[in-house]
Amino acid sequence: MNIYVGNLSFDATEEDLRGAFGAFGEVTSVNVIKDKFSGKSRGFAFVEMSSDETGKAAIQGLHETELQGRKLNVNVAKPRSEGGGGGGGGGDRGGRGRKEGFGSGRRW
Repeated sequence: MNIYVGNLSFDATEEDLRGAFGAFGEVTSVNVIKDKFSGKSRGFAFVEMSSDETGKAAIQGLHETELQGRKLNVNVAKPRSEGGGGGGGGGDRGGRGRKEGFGSGRRW
């Protein structure tokens, strides 16, 4: 089971999470998400547990508990959507705005 861990201390390490989640069962993997430029933690991680039972136990046992001074937000991870992320935006990207009286078709 893949688990999302939010509100994580920026100082928390993979070992810290392995220790906390390991109390509930076998931890298959831990991935602390880091900024690609600075290499610093972005404050969340994903923990993979060996079974759904141990994953559910870890979620119930660790949700809203404190780790390194921060109250954790622990939930089942949502699957990533296809097609990547990002996008958005759009709309008018420039050009001249229409001002009252100038170029608006109104005659004086």
